[in-house]
Amino acid sequence: MPIPVTVTGVSGRMGQMLVKAVQENPETELVGATDRPGSDWIGRDLGEAMGAAALGLKVEDDPLEAFARSRAVLDFTTPAASVAHAGLAAQARCVHVIGTTGFEAGHLAAFAAAARHATIVRAGNMSLGVNLLASLTERVAKALGEEFDIEVVEMHHKHKVDAPSGTALMLGEAAAQGRGVSLTDAMVSGRDGITGARETGSIGFSAIRGGDVVGEHDVIFAGAGERLILRHVATDRMLFARGAVRAAIWGQEKQPGEYSMADVLGL
Repeated sequence: MPIPVTVTGVSGRMGQMLVKAVQENPETELVGATDRPGSDWIGRDLGEAMGAAALGLKVEDDPLEAFARSRAVLDFTTPAASVAHAGLAAQARCVHVIGTTGFEAGHLAAFAAAARHATIVRAGNMSLGVNLLASLTERVAKALGEEFDIEVVEMHHKHKVDAPSGTALMLGEAAAQGRGVSLTDAMVSGRDGITGARETGSIGFSAIRGGDVVGEHDVIFAGAGERLILRHVATDRMLFARGAVRAAIWGQEKQPGEYSMADVLGL
C-alpha cells in the first residue's frame, strides 16, 4: 500500500514540486494538499490550480484534517507555519519532513518538543550531493588547522527571503563540528565597512542573490599559497522534492525523534 502523504503550501514553487514528486513515486500517494488561509487556491481542485488536469483533490486550509488521513507531511513553507504544522503532525502521528529554512532558537525548541512524540526529518537541504558535501566539509575542516580560513559562499534566486541559506548554515555547522567549535561563536556574516583583519578560526558567510539560480554553494578553505574549494551546484528543484519524498518513506516506523538527511542517507 502506498504511503498517504499531505503536501503543505501547494501554491508555492516548492509545494508544486513536492506534489509532482509524490505523484511520480510508486511508494507514495497524495491524499492532502493545504495552503495558507486566504489563498485563492483554497477550495479549488489541485490539478486545475496547477494548470493541469483535475485530480479530484481539493486544496484545504485545515492542516489537521488533511494530516489525520496521512502518514507523512511534506513541509517547505515558512518558519511559523512549520512550527504550527509540527504540533499538528505530532497529534496525527505523521512523519513530518521539513525543508523550510530561516528558523530561530524558539522555532527549534518547538521542534524538539514535538519530536518527543513524532518523527521529524528536518534538513536545510534534501539533496544527496549537498549532504555528501557537508560530510566532506566536516572531514576537511577536521584535517586542516586554523591556518586555513573557512568561507561559505552561496548564491540563490532573487526571490529568496532568508540569508545565509539553510544549506550554507548546514555547511558552516559541519565545518564548526570538524573544528570542534560552536558555529555561533565562530560565525561572521555579511562583512561591510572597515572590519579589520580576519579573526583566526572564524567561519565567514557571503550570500549572493540574483536571477533564477536554484542554488550554488562553495566551501572555501584558504591557506597560505593554496585553496581547497568544495562546491555543489543545483540546477533542478526536483532533486530537493525527491529527497523529501525519500525522507518520508524512510521515516515510516522510525521512533519519535528529530532526524536529518544524513540519517536518511546513512552518512
